[in-house]
Amino acid sequence: MLRVIHEMDGLLEAPRSASDGSILFVNVGAGGVFELRDGAVGTVLPARRGIGGLAHHADGGLLITGRDVIAYDGKSDPVTVLSVPGSTGYNDVTVDQDGALLVGVLRHRPSRGEPAVPSEVLRLDASGEITTIASDLLWPNGIGHSPDGRTIYISEYAAGRIRAVRDGRSDVFATAPRGECDGLAVDVEGGVWVALGSGGGIARFHPDGTLDEIIDIPDVFVSSVAFADTTMVVTTAGALLSGTAGIAGLPIPAARVPY
Repeated sequence: MLRVIHEMDGLLEAPRSASDGSILFVNVGAGGVFELRDGAVGTVLPARRGIGGLAHHADGGLLITGRDVIAYDGKSDPVTVLSVPGSTGYNDVTVDQDGALLVGVLRHRPSRGEPAVPSEVLRLDASGEITTIASDLLWPNGIGHSPDGRTIYISEYAAGRIRAVRDGRSDVFATAPRGECDGLAVDVEGGVWVALGSGGGIARFHPDGTLDEIIDIPDVFVSSVAFADTTMVVTTAGALLSGTAGIAGLPIPAARVPY
């Protein structure tokens, strides 16, 4: 189902597909944002480390996490759009139908082996207002919306589970069948796909939270999953993979946050 389309030393993360067929991804430890286009890889932003999430902006360019959240158009210097007191960094992101950016806040330093402490997912809307979507999360990671937009799914990496936030309630949606819950994507039927980290695979859960299937990717750390229509893109430690999923993923809108 999946084939390797690019190899690179380091932990690859945050895959995002564009309408022209190109694929964006990052290298967490070595640093940098990269683009795979027509079989060739180019550098979009060099050196920046600790990136956990990417989002397209409606005015062009990207929103990129790391020690803060920046907007970068490839022409001007990066501009900080989000930085809150006490954070050690920012992890994965998604964008809702209103163009607001949802981002997981880190309050520990994973690279130093610090244990996860309770943190939150924030929503930055088009007016610049910041609200808290969910708190008491142990290492917030992948984020996605249900097809009706009412439920927000959040991977809790350190707890090995996915939380579902709906109508102000935050409940456990599913638990990792093995490994952890890392990057996350949702398909048009409401199925939730999650990278299993050290569990070496991708799991799909039905909308009711029951396990549907596991795609094995043995002997490798699997960090994230994304869709471009029915094409699935997966990042791992050392490789970018792609294949046909047989179902379309929900498209992620472009963000409209100010910068």
